[in-house]
Amino acid sequence: MALHQKLIDNRWRAAGTIAAVAATTVGGGVAFAATGDNTPAPSTAPSDGSSNGTQKAPDHDRGPRDGLFGALHGEFVVQKDGGGYQTVATQSGSVTAVSSTSITVKSTDGYTRTYVVNADTKVNRDGKIADIKTGETVRIRAVVSGDTATASSIDDGSNRPAPPDGAKPGTSK
Repeated sequence: MALHQKLIDNRWRAAGTIAAVAATTVGGGVAFAATGDNTPAPSTAPSDGSSNGTQKAPDHDRGPRDGLFGALHGEFVVQKDGGGYQTVATQSGSVTAVSSTSITVKSTDGYTRTYVVNADTKVNRDGKIADIKTGETVRIRAVVSGDTATASSIDDGSNRPAPPDGAKPGTSK
């Protein structure tokens, strides 16, 4: 199984796990509410409607270029075909440098990483690294070995079909 397919399979496996945890949490909350005190929790928001410095909940209705639940970058460990484990990195951000052998991406939080590009790197499914330009927003998947991250896929969103209703991908009407 190709690494790209393995990443897709693992993403679906992770999504299933997250859904199961969410269902369990909601179920537990309903059970607690049915047995508990009906007194509402005190509000931490000021009565004048202004912000009190608390953070906004993450926006889970993100566009196709954002990572899982809006993640900008991260690493996780997956099981390899044939046994063993490998570290996989993912990042969404703006291309700050690109060449035939590497790409550097900076996320909106300032995190920057350079990835090795080789003949196995998939660019927009069937494109070439030369198709990626500085300043574009991309999503990277990479295999990490020591201090080296080798890009397995680079996607700038240009290969996505337009939605049937004419809206731009990642937006709602």
